[in-house]
Amino acid sequence: LRPPTVIGQFHTLFFGSIRMFFLGVLGFAVYGNEALHFSCDPDKREVNLFCYNQFRPITPQVFWALQLVIVLVPGAFFHLYAACKSIKQEDILQKASYTGFYIFSVFLRIVLEVVAFWLQIQLFGFKVNAIYMCDVGALEKKFNITRCMVPEHFEKTIFLIAMYTFTVITVILCVAEIFEISCRRLGFLTQ
Repeated sequence: LRPPTVIGQFHTLFFGSIRMFFLGVLGFAVYGNEALHFSCDPDKREVNLFCYNQFRPITPQVFWALQLVIVLVPGAFFHLYAACKSIKQEDILQKASYTGFYIFSVFLRIVLEVVAFWLQIQLFGFKVNAIYMCDVGALEKKFNITRCMVPEHFEKTIFLIAMYTFTVITVILCVAEIFEISCRRLGFLTQ
C-alpha cells in the first residue's frame, strides 16, 4: 500500500531512501571512528573514555537511527491497519474515517520529528567545537577540567546541519501532505 498522495509518496522516497542512505553511509564515515580518535590531555584510556561519554551521552548515529525508527511507527501502524481492513489506496481519501486516521498518522510523524529536532538541539547543538572541556573531577584527578580534541569537528558540524535540514524537509512534506489531503477532501483538488 502506497501513500495516497503524491507528496506522501515523495516523502516515502525522500525519507526511506535519501535520509537512510545519508545516515548509513555518510554518518558512519563521519562518526564511525569518533570514540577512537577522541583524545584528552592527559591522553590516558580512562580519561578519554570518561570524557567521551560526557561529550556524547548518546552517539549521533544511534540517536538518528532511533529517530528514523520512531518516526516510521505511525505510518507502519496505519499500513498495518489498512492491510488488516483490506483498505485500497483510493479508499483512503474517499472514506472520512480512513482519511482521519491517515491524517492522524501524518500529524503524529510531525510531532515526533519536532520532538526529535528539539532533542537533537539539546544533545548536539548546531556546531561541534574542536576542543571539548571535560570535567574530570569524578575521576579524582588533581585538575578538574581537561581539554579534549574532537576529531573532524568541521565535518560533524556539516553533518549536524544536514540532519537538521532533513528533519525540517520531512516536517514540511508532512504539513504539505495534510494540506493536500484537506484540499482533496474539500474538492479543491481532483485526483
